[in-house]
Amino acid sequence: MIALDQHPSGRHFLQIPGPSPVPDRILRAMSLPTIDHRGPEFGVLGLKVLSGIRQVFRTRHPVVIYPASGTGAWEAALANVLSPGDAVLMYETGHFASLWQKMALRLGLKPEFLALPGTDALTGLPNSWRHGVQADLIEQRLRADGGHQIKAVCVVHNETSTGVTSDIAAVRRAIDAAKHPALLLVDTISGLASADYRHDDWGVDVTVSGSQKGLMLPPGISFNAVSPKAIEASKKATLPKAFWAWDEIIEMNKTGYWPYTPNTNLLYGLSEALDMLLDQGLESVFARHHRWGEAVRGAVRAWGLPIQCADPAVYSPVLTGVITPEGVDADALRKLIHQRFDLSLGTGLGRVKGRMFRIGHLGDCNDLTLMAALSGVEMGLKLSGIVTAGSGVQAAMDFFASHPQSPALQAAA
Repeated sequence: MIALDQHPSGRHFLQIPGPSPVPDRILRAMSLPTIDHRGPEFGVLGLKVLSGIRQVFRTRHPVVIYPASGTGAWEAALANVLSPGDAVLMYETGHFASLWQKMALRLGLKPEFLALPGTDALTGLPNSWRHGVQADLIEQRLRADGGHQIKAVCVVHNETSTGVTSDIAAVRRAIDAAKHPALLLVDTISGLASADYRHDDWGVDVTVSGSQKGLMLPPGISFNAVSPKAIEASKKATLPKAFWAWDEIIEMNKTGYWPYTPNTNLLYGLSEALDMLLDQGLESVFARHHRWGEAVRGAVRAWGLPIQCADPAVYSPVLTGVITPEGVDADALRKLIHQRFDLSLGTGLGRVKGRMFRIGHLGDCNDLTLMAALSGVEMGLKLSGIVTAGSGVQAAMDFFASHPQSPALQAAA
Protein backbone atom coordinates (compact mmCIF):
# COMPACT_ATOMS: atom_id res chain seq x y z
CA MET A 1 0.00 0.00 0.00
CA ILE A 2 1.28 3.48 -0.87
CA ALA A 3 1.58 5.75 2.16
CA LEU A 4 -0.15 9.11 1.78
CA ASP A 5 3.09 10.98 2.47
CA GLN A 6 5.00 9.13 -0.24
CA HIS A 7 5.09 9.89 -3.94
CA PRO A 8 5.20 6.70 -6.02
CA SER A 9 7.79 6.43 -8.74
CA GLY A 10 6.63 6.59 -12.34
CA ARG A 11 3.46 8.13 -13.70
CA HIS A 12 -0.01 7.38 -12.35
CA PHE A 13 -2.19 5.44 -14.79
CA LEU A 14 -5.46 7.33 -15.08
CA GLN A 15 -7.75 4.93 -16.97
CA ILE A 16 -11.10 6.25 -15.84
CA PRO A 17 -13.49 7.47 -18.57
CA GLY A 18 -12.81 11.11 -17.69
CA PRO A 19 -11.28 13.30 -16.59
CA SER A 20 -8.75 11.90 -19.00
CA PRO A 21 -4.98 12.47 -18.93
CA VAL A 22 -3.98 15.95 -20.10
CA PRO A 23 -1.14 15.98 -22.68
CA ASP A 24 1.98 17.92 -21.75
CA ARG A 25 1.47 20.08 -24.83
CA ILE A 26 -1.86 21.28 -23.45
CA LEU A 27 -0.48 21.77 -19.93
CA ARG A 28 2.28 23.98 -21.36
CA ALA A 29 -0.28 26.06 -23.25
CA MET A 30 -2.30 26.55 -20.07
CA SER A 31 0.80 27.79 -18.25
CA LEU A 32 1.04 30.90 -20.42
CA PRO A 33 0.52 34.24 -18.61
CA THR A 34 -3.10 35.28 -18.24
CA ILE A 35 -4.04 38.10 -20.60
CA ASP A 36 -6.63 40.88 -20.58
CA HIS A 37 -9.95 39.26 -21.49
CA ARG A 38 -11.06 42.59 -22.98
CA GLY A 39 -7.89 43.18 -24.98
CA PRO A 40 -7.23 42.57 -28.68
CA GLU A 41 -5.10 39.45 -28.14
CA PHE A 42 -7.95 37.73 -26.35
CA GLY A 43 -10.38 38.52 -29.15
CA VAL A 44 -8.15 36.62 -31.57
CA LEU A 45 -8.03 33.65 -29.19
CA GLY A 46 -11.80 33.73 -28.70
CA LEU A 47 -12.57 33.71 -32.42
CA LYS A 48 -10.11 30.85 -32.97
CA VAL A 49 -11.58 28.53 -30.35
CA LEU A 50 -15.17 29.34 -31.35
CA SER A 51 -14.39 28.45 -34.96
CA GLY A 52 -12.49 25.30 -34.04
CA ILE A 53 -15.08 23.94 -31.63
CA ARG A 54 -17.77 24.25 -34.28
CA GLN A 55 -15.70 21.90 -36.44
CA VAL A 56 -15.55 19.33 -33.65
CA PHE A 57 -19.33 19.48 -33.12
CA ARG A 58 -19.71 19.47 -36.91
CA THR A 59 -22.01 22.45 -36.92
CA ARG A 60 -22.29 25.76 -38.76
CA HIS A 61 -24.22 27.24 -35.89
CA PRO A 62 -23.16 28.79 -32.55
CA VAL A 63 -21.42 26.80 -29.83
CA VAL A 64 -21.76 28.47 -26.44
CA ILE A 65 -18.76 27.95 -24.14
CA TYR A 66 -19.26 28.14 -20.36
CA PRO A 67 -16.71 28.21 -17.51
CA ALA A 68 -18.49 25.27 -15.90
CA SER A 69 -18.70 21.50 -15.69
CA GLY A 70 -20.93 19.42 -17.92
CA THR A 71 -23.63 19.63 -15.25
CA GLY A 72 -23.80 23.37 -15.86
CA ALA A 73 -24.25 22.79 -19.58
CA TRP A 74 -27.09 20.34 -18.80
CA GLU A 75 -28.87 23.10 -16.90
CA ALA A 76 -28.15 25.66 -19.61
CA ALA A 77 -29.64 23.38 -22.28
CA LEU A 78 -32.89 22.96 -20.34
CA ALA A 79 -33.17 26.51 -19.04
CA ASN A 80 -32.72 28.17 -22.42
CA VAL A 81 -35.45 26.32 -24.34
CA LEU A 82 -38.10 25.30 -21.77
CA SER A 83 -40.64 26.86 -19.43
CA PRO A 84 -41.86 25.81 -15.97
CA GLY A 85 -44.16 22.79 -16.16
CA ASP A 86 -43.09 21.75 -19.66
CA ALA A 87 -43.28 18.04 -20.39
CA VAL A 88 -39.95 16.49 -21.38
CA LEU A 89 -39.39 12.96 -22.69
CA MET A 90 -36.13 11.52 -21.37
CA TYR A 91 -34.62 8.07 -21.93
CA GLU A 92 -32.88 6.01 -19.24
CA THR A 93 -29.62 4.45 -20.41
CA GLY A 94 -27.63 4.76 -17.20
CA HIS A 95 -26.54 6.95 -14.31
CA PHE A 96 -26.02 10.18 -16.23
CA ALA A 97 -29.34 9.98 -18.02
CA SER A 98 -30.86 9.54 -14.55
CA LEU A 99 -29.04 12.58 -13.17
CA TRP A 100 -30.23 14.74 -16.08
CA GLN A 101 -33.79 13.59 -15.35
CA LYS A 102 -33.40 14.55 -11.68
CA MET A 103 -32.17 17.99 -12.72
CA ALA A 104 -35.25 18.46 -14.91
CA LEU A 105 -37.44 17.71 -11.88
CA ARG A 106 -35.57 20.24 -9.74
CA LEU A 107 -36.00 22.90 -12.42
CA GLY A 108 -39.78 22.51 -12.30
CA LEU A 109 -40.14 20.53 -15.52
CA LYS A 110 -42.23 17.38 -15.92
CA PRO A 111 -39.88 14.67 -17.22
CA GLU A 112 -41.25 11.34 -18.37
CA PHE A 113 -38.57 8.65 -18.15
CA LEU A 114 -38.70 5.98 -20.85
CA ALA A 115 -36.68 2.79 -20.39
CA LEU A 116 -36.27 -0.61 -21.94
CA PRO A 117 -38.32 -2.83 -19.61
CA GLY A 118 -37.15 -5.92 -17.82
CA THR A 119 -34.06 -7.33 -16.17
CA ASP A 120 -31.08 -8.93 -17.88
CA ALA A 121 -31.10 -12.69 -17.24
CA LEU A 122 -27.30 -13.02 -17.19
CA THR A 123 -26.46 -10.26 -14.74
CA GLY A 124 -29.70 -9.35 -12.99
CA LEU A 125 -29.11 -5.72 -14.03
CA PRO A 126 -31.79 -3.53 -15.64
CA ASN A 127 -32.01 -4.06 -19.41
CA SER A 128 -31.99 -0.30 -19.93
CA TRP A 129 -28.49 -0.13 -18.40
CA ARG A 130 -27.08 -2.63 -20.90
CA HIS A 131 -28.57 -1.27 -24.12
CA GLY A 132 -28.77 2.00 -26.02
CA VAL A 133 -31.73 4.26 -26.69
CA GLN A 134 -34.58 2.39 -28.41
CA ALA A 135 -35.75 4.94 -30.96
CA ASP A 136 -38.95 3.02 -31.67
CA LEU A 137 -40.12 3.55 -28.08
CA ILE A 138 -39.60 7.30 -28.50
CA GLU A 139 -41.53 7.29 -31.76
CA GLN A 140 -44.44 5.39 -30.18
CA ARG A 141 -44.65 7.83 -27.27
CA LEU A 142 -44.51 10.90 -29.51
CA ARG A 143 -47.22 9.51 -31.80
CA ALA A 144 -49.43 9.18 -28.73
CA ASP A 145 -48.82 12.84 -27.86
CA GLY A 146 -51.36 14.23 -30.29
CA GLY A 147 -51.55 17.56 -28.47
CA HIS A 148 -47.77 18.04 -28.66
CA GLN A 149 -47.46 18.55 -24.91
CA ILE A 150 -43.92 17.14 -24.97
CA LYS A 151 -41.57 20.02 -25.69
CA ALA A 152 -38.22 18.21 -25.84
CA VAL A 153 -36.66 14.77 -26.12
CA CYS A 154 -33.47 14.33 -24.06
CA VAL A 155 -31.04 11.44 -24.65
CA VAL A 156 -27.43 10.60 -23.81
CA HIS A 157 -25.16 9.84 -26.76
CA ASN A 158 -22.32 8.06 -24.93
CA GLU A 159 -23.48 6.86 -21.51
CA THR A 160 -20.32 7.09 -19.42
CA SER A 161 -21.67 4.84 -16.67
CA THR A 162 -22.25 1.84 -18.93
CA GLY A 163 -20.15 2.08 -22.10
CA VAL A 164 -23.13 2.32 -24.48
CA THR A 165 -23.18 4.72 -27.45
CA SER A 166 -26.70 5.33 -28.74
CA ASP A 167 -27.80 6.00 -32.32
CA ILE A 168 -28.72 9.69 -32.30
CA ALA A 169 -29.59 9.79 -36.00
CA ALA A 170 -32.21 7.09 -35.31
CA VAL A 171 -33.73 9.25 -32.57
CA ARG A 172 -33.98 12.15 -35.01
CA ARG A 173 -35.69 9.89 -37.54
CA ALA A 174 -38.12 8.74 -34.86
CA ILE A 175 -39.11 12.31 -33.99
CA ASP A 176 -39.57 13.14 -37.66
CA ALA A 177 -41.56 9.95 -38.34
CA ALA A 178 -43.94 10.91 -35.52
CA LYS A 179 -44.27 14.38 -37.12
CA HIS A 180 -43.63 15.86 -33.69
CA PRO A 181 -42.18 19.37 -33.12
CA ALA A 182 -40.24 18.44 -29.95
CA LEU A 183 -36.69 19.71 -29.68
CA LEU A 184 -33.89 17.13 -29.57
CA LEU A 185 -31.39 17.64 -26.74
CA VAL A 186 -28.34 15.36 -26.58
CA ASP A 187 -25.64 14.86 -23.96
CA THR A 188 -22.33 13.89 -25.57
CA ILE A 189 -20.15 14.93 -22.66
CA SER A 190 -18.01 11.81 -22.94
CA GLY A 191 -18.54 11.19 -26.64
CA LEU A 192 -17.32 14.43 -28.19
CA ALA A 193 -13.91 14.14 -29.92
CA SER A 194 -13.78 10.38 -29.26
CA ALA A 195 -16.87 9.02 -31.02
CA ASP A 196 -18.41 10.19 -34.28
CA TYR A 197 -20.87 13.01 -33.58
CA ARG A 198 -22.71 15.24 -36.09
CA HIS A 199 -24.80 18.02 -34.58
CA ASP A 200 -26.12 19.38 -37.88
CA ASP A 201 -26.42 16.19 -39.90
CA TRP A 202 -28.30 14.41 -37.12
CA GLY A 203 -30.72 17.29 -36.59
CA VAL A 204 -29.83 17.93 -32.95
CA ASP A 205 -31.16 21.15 -31.45
CA VAL A 206 -28.95 21.40 -28.35
CA THR A 207 -25.81 19.34 -27.81
CA VAL A 208 -24.20 19.32 -24.37
CA SER A 209 -20.54 18.50 -23.82
CA GLY A 210 -17.54 19.09 -21.57
CA SER A 211 -13.80 19.58 -21.71
CA GLN A 212 -12.44 16.70 -19.61
CA LYS A 213 -13.01 13.71 -21.90
CA GLY A 214 -12.05 13.49 -25.57
CA LEU A 215 -10.90 17.11 -25.66
CA MET A 216 -8.13 16.09 -23.20
CA LEU A 217 -8.51 19.16 -20.97
CA PRO A 218 -9.04 19.48 -17.23
CA PRO A 219 -12.65 19.90 -16.09
CA GLY A 220 -13.95 23.45 -16.21
CA ILE A 221 -15.28 24.14 -19.71
CA SER A 222 -18.67 23.02 -21.01
CA PHE A 223 -20.61 23.60 -24.20
CA ASN A 224 -24.04 24.04 -25.74
CA ALA A 225 -24.12 23.65 -29.53
CA VAL A 226 -27.41 25.20 -30.61
CA SER A 227 -29.58 25.02 -33.73
CA PRO A 228 -31.59 27.93 -35.19
CA LYS A 229 -34.75 26.18 -33.93
CA ALA A 230 -33.31 26.10 -30.40
CA ILE A 231 -32.40 29.78 -30.57
CA GLU A 232 -35.97 30.61 -31.60
CA ALA A 233 -37.32 28.51 -28.73
CA SER A 234 -35.03 30.34 -26.30
CA LYS A 235 -36.76 33.64 -27.12
CA LYS A 236 -40.03 32.31 -25.68
CA ALA A 237 -38.73 30.04 -22.87
CA THR A 238 -39.39 31.34 -19.36
CA LEU A 239 -37.31 29.15 -17.05
CA PRO A 240 -35.14 31.54 -14.98
CA LYS A 241 -31.68 32.10 -16.44
CA ALA A 242 -29.08 34.82 -16.31
CA PHE A 243 -25.56 33.38 -16.34
CA TRP A 244 -26.70 30.55 -18.65
CA ALA A 245 -28.62 32.74 -21.12
CA TRP A 246 -27.44 32.26 -24.70
CA ASP A 247 -28.40 35.63 -26.17
CA GLU A 248 -25.74 37.87 -24.62
CA ILE A 249 -23.03 35.25 -25.03
CA ILE A 250 -23.76 34.60 -28.71
CA GLU A 251 -23.83 38.32 -29.43
CA MET A 252 -20.49 39.03 -27.74
CA ASN A 253 -18.93 35.91 -29.24
CA LYS A 254 -19.24 37.53 -32.67
CA THR A 255 -16.11 39.52 -31.82
CA GLY A 256 -14.42 36.80 -29.72
CA TYR A 257 -15.46 37.98 -26.26
CA TRP A 258 -17.77 36.93 -23.41
CA PRO A 259 -20.16 38.98 -21.24
CA TYR A 260 -18.36 37.74 -18.11
CA THR A 261 -14.81 36.76 -17.21
CA PRO A 262 -13.98 33.57 -19.13
CA ASN A 263 -11.49 30.94 -17.95
CA THR A 264 -8.65 32.33 -20.05
CA ASN A 265 -6.02 29.69 -19.39
CA LEU A 266 -8.39 26.81 -20.07
CA LEU A 267 -9.19 28.51 -23.38
CA TYR A 268 -5.44 28.44 -24.13
CA GLY A 269 -5.63 24.71 -23.52
CA LEU A 270 -8.75 24.37 -25.66
CA SER A 271 -7.00 26.15 -28.52
CA GLU A 272 -4.12 23.67 -28.31
CA ALA A 273 -6.45 20.68 -28.05
CA LEU A 274 -8.35 21.81 -31.14
CA ASP A 275 -5.09 22.11 -33.07
CA MET A 276 -4.14 18.56 -32.06
CA LEU A 277 -7.51 17.07 -33.01
CA LEU A 278 -8.06 18.95 -36.24
CA ASP A 279 -4.47 18.49 -37.44
CA GLN A 280 -4.86 14.74 -36.99
CA GLY A 281 -8.34 14.77 -38.51
CA LEU A 282 -11.51 13.72 -36.70
CA GLU A 283 -11.93 10.53 -38.73
CA SER A 284 -8.46 9.42 -37.65
CA VAL A 285 -9.27 10.28 -34.04
CA PHE A 286 -12.43 8.17 -34.19
CA ALA A 287 -10.60 5.25 -35.83
CA ARG A 288 -7.95 5.34 -33.10
CA HIS A 289 -10.58 5.15 -30.35
CA HIS A 290 -12.49 2.38 -32.13
CA ARG A 291 -9.30 0.31 -32.36
CA TRP A 292 -8.49 0.77 -28.68
CA GLY A 293 -12.02 -0.24 -27.72
CA GLU A 294 -11.80 -3.44 -29.74
CA ALA A 295 -8.54 -4.40 -28.01
CA VAL A 296 -9.90 -3.79 -24.52
CA ARG A 297 -13.10 -5.70 -25.21
CA GLY A 298 -11.02 -8.59 -26.55
CA ALA A 299 -9.19 -8.67 -23.24
CA VAL A 300 -12.44 -8.70 -21.26
CA ARG A 301 -13.78 -11.58 -23.35
CA ALA A 302 -10.56 -13.52 -22.78
CA TRP A 303 -11.01 -13.11 -19.03
CA GLY A 304 -14.50 -14.58 -19.44
CA LEU A 305 -16.20 -11.55 -17.87
CA PRO A 306 -19.39 -9.95 -19.25
CA ILE A 307 -19.20 -6.55 -20.93
CA GLN A 308 -21.70 -4.11 -19.46
CA CYS A 309 -22.96 -3.12 -22.92
CA ALA A 310 -24.90 -6.15 -24.16
CA ASP A 311 -25.27 -4.97 -27.77
CA PRO A 312 -22.07 -5.07 -29.88
CA ALA A 313 -23.65 -2.63 -32.34
CA VAL A 314 -23.45 0.18 -29.76
CA TYR A 315 -20.16 -0.56 -27.98
CA SER A 316 -18.56 2.67 -26.86
CA PRO A 317 -15.15 3.64 -28.27
CA VAL A 318 -14.60 5.68 -25.10
CA LEU A 319 -14.82 3.11 -22.32
CA THR A 320 -15.64 -0.51 -21.55
CA GLY A 321 -17.72 -1.52 -18.55
CA VAL A 322 -16.71 -4.86 -17.00
CA ILE A 323 -19.13 -6.85 -14.82
CA THR A 324 -17.46 -8.75 -11.99
CA PRO A 325 -18.49 -12.28 -10.99
CA GLU A 326 -21.40 -12.71 -8.60
CA GLY A 327 -20.30 -11.96 -5.06
CA VAL A 328 -17.18 -10.00 -6.09
CA ASP A 329 -17.19 -6.37 -4.98
CA ALA A 330 -15.97 -4.41 -8.00
CA ASP A 331 -15.00 -1.43 -5.81
CA ALA A 332 -12.82 -3.63 -3.57
CA LEU A 333 -11.10 -4.91 -6.71
CA ARG A 334 -10.55 -1.35 -7.95
CA LYS A 335 -9.11 -0.35 -4.57
CA LEU A 336 -6.67 -3.26 -4.63
CA ILE A 337 -5.53 -2.41 -8.17
CA HIS A 338 -5.05 1.25 -7.23
CA GLN A 339 -3.05 0.42 -4.11
CA ARG A 340 -0.81 -2.16 -5.75
CA PHE A 341 -0.28 -0.70 -9.21
CA ASP A 342 -1.12 3.04 -9.01
CA LEU A 343 -3.85 2.48 -11.62
CA SER A 344 -7.23 4.22 -11.43
CA LEU A 345 -10.28 2.54 -12.96
CA GLY A 346 -13.80 3.93 -13.14
CA THR A 347 -16.26 2.91 -10.45
CA GLY A 348 -19.73 1.53 -11.04
CA LEU A 349 -22.34 4.25 -10.63
CA GLY A 350 -25.94 4.23 -9.48
CA ARG A 351 -27.68 0.92 -10.05
CA VAL A 352 -24.47 -0.88 -11.01
CA LYS A 353 -22.30 0.29 -8.10
CA GLY A 354 -20.22 -2.58 -6.80
CA ARG A 355 -21.16 -4.79 -9.74
CA MET A 356 -18.83 -3.40 -12.40
CA PHE A 357 -15.77 -1.27 -13.10
CA ARG A 358 -14.92 0.82 -16.15
CA ILE A 359 -11.76 0.97 -18.24
CA GLY A 360 -11.32 4.27 -20.07
CA HIS A 361 -9.64 4.20 -23.49
CA LEU A 362 -9.88 7.77 -24.65
CA GLY A 363 -7.90 10.89 -25.33
CA ASP A 364 -4.15 10.96 -24.66
CA CYS A 365 -3.58 7.19 -24.83
CA ASN A 366 -1.58 4.74 -26.90
CA ASP A 367 -1.26 0.97 -27.25
CA LEU A 368 1.31 0.63 -24.48
CA THR A 369 -0.78 2.74 -22.09
CA LEU A 370 -3.67 0.34 -22.55
CA MET A 371 -1.43 -2.73 -22.31
CA ALA A 372 -0.18 -1.48 -18.94
CA ALA A 373 -3.73 -0.85 -17.75
CA LEU A 374 -4.88 -4.32 -18.84
CA SER A 375 -1.85 -5.85 -17.11
CA GLY A 376 -2.82 -4.09 -13.89
CA VAL A 377 -6.39 -5.35 -14.15
CA GLU A 378 -5.28 -8.92 -14.88
CA MET A 379 -2.87 -8.95 -11.93
CA GLY A 380 -5.61 -7.51 -9.73
CA LEU A 381 -8.02 -10.23 -10.79
CA LYS A 382 -5.46 -12.89 -9.87
CA LEU A 383 -4.63 -11.27 -6.54
CA SER A 384 -8.36 -11.22 -5.76
CA GLY A 385 -8.64 -14.94 -6.46
CA ILE A 386 -10.82 -14.45 -9.53
CA VAL A 387 -10.26 -17.26 -12.00
CA THR A 388 -10.17 -16.03 -15.59
CA ALA A 389 -10.84 -18.05 -18.71
CA GLY A 390 -7.61 -16.85 -20.30
CA SER A 391 -5.16 -13.98 -20.55
CA GLY A 392 -6.71 -10.66 -21.54
CA VAL A 393 -3.23 -9.18 -21.84
CA GLN A 394 -2.28 -11.77 -24.46
CA ALA A 395 -5.57 -11.26 -26.31
CA ALA A 396 -4.98 -7.50 -26.50
CA MET A 397 -1.38 -7.98 -27.64
CA ASP A 398 -2.57 -10.34 -30.36
CA PHE A 399 -5.18 -7.83 -31.49
CA PHE A 400 -2.72 -4.95 -31.65
CA ALA A 401 -0.23 -7.14 -33.54
CA SER A 402 -2.83 -8.17 -36.12
CA HIS A 403 -4.40 -4.71 -36.37
CA PRO A 404 -1.43 -2.31 -36.48
CA GLN A 405 -1.98 1.39 -36.30
CA SER A 406 -1.88 2.92 -39.77
CA PRO A 407 1.21 4.97 -40.73
CA ALA A 408 -1.00 8.05 -41.03
CA LEU A 409 -2.17 7.67 -37.43
CA GLN A 410 1.36 7.04 -36.22
CA ALA A 411 2.54 10.25 -37.88
CA ALA A 412 -0.31 12.26 -36.39
CA ALA A 413 -0.12 10.87 -32.85
